[in-house]
Amino acid sequence: ARAWLRRIRGILRRHGYLIVRSPTRIISMMYYPTVTMVVWGFVTLYLAPTNNFLRDAPGYFIGAVLLWDLLFRGQLGVSLTFIEEFYARNLGNLFVSPLTLPEYIAGQLTISLFRTLIGVGGACLFAFLAFHYSIFSIGLPLAAFFANLVVFGWGIGLAMSGMILRLGLGAEELAWAAVFILAPISGVYYPIGVLPAWMQAIASAIPSAHVFEGMRSVLIEGIFRWDQFWIACALDALYLALGATVFAWAMHDARNRGTLLQMGE
Repeated sequence: ARAWLRRIRGILRRHGYLIVRSPTRIISMMYYPTVTMVVWGFVTLYLAPTNNFLRDAPGYFIGAVLLWDLLFRGQLGVSLTFIEEFYARNLGNLFVSPLTLPEYIAGQLTISLFRTLIGVGGACLFAFLAFHYSIFSIGLPLAAFFANLVVFGWGIGLAMSGMILRLGLGAEELAWAAVFILAPISGVYYPIGVLPAWMQAIASAIPSAHVFEGMRSVLIEGIFRWDQFWIACALDALYLALGATVFAWAMHDARNRGTLLQMGE
């Protein structure tokens, strides 16, 4: 167990030093969620005087933006951790060491959580300073939303890492674009019920749709939907397992083809 923890700590130290010693990386992590939150914050201020819904739930759009970015940052944190090894031509060094694939994945997920807390944490602070809105006002349900969205992001990030490993850095854009295809059917800013029936069927199969439906229930009705929570948990477990399987398959394939040491920028 000590050797397992020591190897994981090595991954955490490597990427932790890259982050904490690079102010530009930290600013980059905070930039997108903060700018998006500011835009929707001003939209809320503009519409609230003429909209009863926004008067009753003034943090609706800001909370939706911050929760959506949890998913995006969770996925991107896993993918970028892997891509940085690509650029450094470090994959071969990693996997000729005693480091196992589960240990590497554990390190990826931990670094992703660290990146997510930095990026979304900065946006949360700015939301409080600029709009006097605290996402923590949601209360304990926030922990459930946080966990569900981050774990779903991990599953997507592992799958995208596997695709990049299989297809090369030409597929790097997948890391940035993969999550956004889910935005229309996640119901980030509107109820799933407004979607066509066939899109609602697809939405019912992704955890983020259940999370955002649960968020609306808490903000508007003050009710935590346990049914949505447990469905999201079950789907998260499925997608995380699928993502890890895709990544493991891609790694096995790269080793068999002898391409692991040849990959790089």
